[in-house]
Amino acid sequence: MNPLISASELAARLAEPTLVLLDVRWVLGRTDGKAHYAAAHIPGAVFVDLDTELSGATTTHSGRHPLPTPADFEASARSWGIGQDSSVVIYDDSGALAAARAWWLLRHAGFDQVAVLDGGLDSYKELGGQLASGEENNPPGDVQLSWGAMPVLDFAQLEGYPGTLIDSRATARYLGIEEPIDPVAGHIPGARNRPTTDNLDAQAKFLPPADLTRAFQTLQQGAKTAGEDARLAAYCGSGVTACHQVLAGAQVGLQIALYPGSWSQYCSYPQAPVTTSDEQHRH
Repeated sequence: MNPLISASELAARLAEPTLVLLDVRWVLGRTDGKAHYAAAHIPGAVFVDLDTELSGATTTHSGRHPLPTPADFEASARSWGIGQDSSVVIYDDSGALAAARAWWLLRHAGFDQVAVLDGGLDSYKELGGQLASGEENNPPGDVQLSWGAMPVLDFAQLEGYPGTLIDSRATARYLGIEEPIDPVAGHIPGARNRPTTDNLDAQAKFLPPADLTRAFQTLQQGAKTAGEDARLAAYCGSGVTACHQVLAGAQVGLQIALYPGSWSQYCSYPQAPVTTSDEQHRH
């Protein structure tokens, strides 16, 4: 299934009985996503809380948004109404920066019939699509999920990683010029910076495939070894927006690994080396 769906394609499918629509409105530092959902959402959409349903409990070295447990995530997916035969479409209002996390988790859990609305809620509004208010719920679903279908890196695998690590945060955070959230500034040694927002155009839609392919090929050229080790892995602050890099890669047939703990986990280890210089041309 194509990882992206256009607003016109979604509008044509809204009446399908097997469609499950998820609204994942979340912006770092804000807690008003559900209020925005209740005020106006695409009819039939169920609200998904990123902090509680797309993340697990935090521990000292978990990072700020650790993955939920497989059992908890399956329970959440069923509570959203996802069944074995469902087709899921996810949207937000922030360029898919939050929706990509839900897409990645469903794919990681072995569920393939899932796509993200390209351009988000605004693209649906521009079509003149009807909106609903209040809260909606679906009858519980019966989906049976697995775990581990998407490639991941853990902290121990970072040192000596043969591919290219993509730091998906804003360049000022990558360089350690500013760090508004985590206690340590800088980046993982060897990582190259490509902010997640570089995947999007001015309308918060994904760039054309040719442009995305070119960008990722440039990053692959920085891999330490050629051949199948010219692979890519992405991290961000807490493992949320790095999923956007994985989604962009999937759009052009690339499998990008995710480091779920990301910078917030990495910098929780005092012994972990940190770099603050620009490494874009280090290889």
